[in-house]
Amino acid sequence: MDLHSKWHKTAYLGVFLAAAMICSYVETLIPFHFGIPGVKLGLTNIVVIMMLYLTGAREAFLVSMVRILLTGLLFGNVFSIIYSLSGGILSFLVMFLLKKTDRLGCVSVSTAGGISHNLGQILAASLLIHDFHIMYYIPVLLIAGLITGLLIGLLGQELILRLDGPIKKN
Repeated sequence: MDLHSKWHKTAYLGVFLAAAMICSYVETLIPFHFGIPGVKLGLTNIVVIMMLYLTGAREAFLVSMVRILLTGLLFGNVFSIIYSLSGGILSFLVMFLLKKTDRLGCVSVSTAGGISHNLGQILAASLLIHDFHIMYYIPVLLIAGLITGLLIGLLGQELILRLDGPIKKN
């Protein structure tokens, strides 16, 4: 890879990181609540799913982790960083493995990511507060993850198609 390509790649990663941080910030501004504590739309997952399909897993993971740390420092606290990291890492791992099989499309991969993100966060919460009764909340979070993951997957798929061309649809 020549120097010119490295600069282009760095610039693209910076643009994706900025987009993910803007999505995180917008999500804090818009009172988009489902009436369920802790449930968000997950706008930043649009950037992660797009990167997974357009740039590759390593770059998508890097931008996702840096975004979690930066937005946690700017808009959150230590607990929000821990919850976001646990959800983000599990979600990314699931999405990466499912995409790698080449059997599922973008929407299915995103939906699985939304579900696993919520599972990662609830597991972290139960470990941090030492109360496993919180696990009764899992069905609600599974449904929320399914709906938000589906919506984000549909939007992400459309953006990928517009930016890069055909991908495997569900």
